[in-house]
Amino acid sequence: MVPASRLPSHLQGAAFLASDVHFHEATRSRLRGRDVQRPFTGVRAVGLDLEAVLDRCRAYEPLLRQGDAFSHETAAGLYGLPLPSPSRSVHVLARIGSARPRSRGVTGHTTRTAVPIRVVHGLPVVPPAIVWCQLAASLRREDLGAVGDALVTGRRGGRNRASALATLDDLRGAVRTWGSGRGARNLAWALLRVRVGAESRPESLTRLLLVEHHLPEPIANDPTPVRAGLVLHPDLKWERWRIVLEYEGDGHRTSRSQWQRDIRRQRDFEAAGWAVIRVTSHDLFVDPADFVARVRDVIALRCRGS
Repeated sequence: MVPASRLPSHLQGAAFLASDVHFHEATRSRLRGRDVQRPFTGVRAVGLDLEAVLDRCRAYEPLLRQGDAFSHETAAGLYGLPLPSPSRSVHVLARIGSARPRSRGVTGHTTRTAVPIRVVHGLPVVPPAIVWCQLAASLRREDLGAVGDALVTGRRGGRNRASALATLDDLRGAVRTWGSGRGARNLAWALLRVRVGAESRPESLTRLLLVEHHLPEPIANDPTPVRAGLVLHPDLKWERWRIVLEYEGDGHRTSRSQWQRDIRRQRDFEAAGWAVIRVTSHDLFVDPADFVARVRDVIALRCRGS
């Protein structure tokens, strides 16, 4: 068996149209090689990670028309927003007046009004506040609230506002423009509950769950002195009862170093007079009623002890 000829070096990490012979410099038979990917009809790629949203978008880029932009769940993935589950489909918004894109693995969208475009990782993407509105048709309202928190908080829990992707005013303006579009009720609900400070989706969902059960709203990642020279930022806290809530994800369970840090952190809070409630995915997604009851019990104990 004759080994396949080596592909030109400029194709590594690239996507291109199979018809663009001048670019790829390969024969039809060579493009059928096992080292050549076929992400979309008419497109070939080499060395892309098609499980990653960024590389899937790069794979689709040769099919983008002037004025098209990545949107909805795909844009959310490019911005690093916390979705409940990733979308395998690539969402593309056509420029105003154009037909929706149609291709295997693509979800096309149209618009009746002009939408501005940002460049993210070198790709055209719908702005974050508009993406938030687009997500309202597919996300439950609590997850929409969590995405809103992430947009206005940024990467460092609100302690570095420069990293925030949008402001509350941006979200309000986008919702006004969205009007009665799909998901308008979810947007109205979530907009009232978006807060700066949450560093993760579970933190946002925990706060929203507690408020929906008529408990006072806890503060997210508020600086909390626990001893001389040490200030911690609990996921959520109630100052009046000196209660903090700390979310324990899978990394907290499987990483020995993280587990040890969690123990030290809990000891520091408790030594400073704070009660610590540890929250898990089971509390949020399997038995939230039992979790809320447990929280109420801790509050009652703190009230009796004060």
